[in-house]
Amino acid sequence: MSSRERVLGRVRRALADVPRDDAPVERGYLREHGARSVAENVELLAENLADYRALVHRANAEELPMLIMRLLAERGSQQVLVPPGLPPEWMAAADPVRIHDRAVSTPHELDKVESVVTGCALAIAETGTIVLDGGPDQGRRRITLVPDHHICVVRVPDQVVSSVPQALERLDPLRPLTWISGPSATSDIELDRVEGVHGPRTLEVILVTGHDGE
Repeated sequence: MSSRERVLGRVRRALADVPRDDAPVERGYLREHGARSVAENVELLAENLADYRALVHRANAEELPMLIMRLLAERGSQQVLVPPGLPPEWMAAADPVRIHDRAVSTPHELDKVESVVTGCALAIAETGTIVLDGGPDQGRRRITLVPDHHICVVRVPDQVVSSVPQALERLDPLRPLTWISGPSATSDIELDRVEGVHGPRTLEVILVTGHDGE
């Protein structure tokens, strides 16, 4: 008898007297820790994003194109990657060459692009997390992992939820979900922080109000 068979045998014996119940599991998750207003959720989101070393900006719909242009200029970006469904008005004032997301683009080609601008699926206030789901204004997962600078636009208040359970109720589990909490960072065995290993070193989040549909 192999070690695997012995372990599985012990598990089966331990479960032998456990009644089988196919009833659905109760999932009464706490969806919000205390009642918060929309404004309080937005402030909490901004605070938690900053805690994760993301750079947080605020703008209305009219200010957004100029803000994106300024952030790209401050970065010195000569090329910016844009997903196919990014609202064209967001980039109306930007000067860099726009590189469009293509299936044939290689990681080497994407690595030459300094910045990427996307929207998001939603943002979670309690965790400071941005969620991408591959929507038209977000593009493929890889375009937000290879370039070193990511500008992400969050529509306020439509895309801001309070908690993870609330987010899960709105997200499609069949879509390619990417959860982002700040810029890419990891630590080695001595706890030395290294940024940019598996994603952008710089994440800039724009909380924009006054968009269509608000």
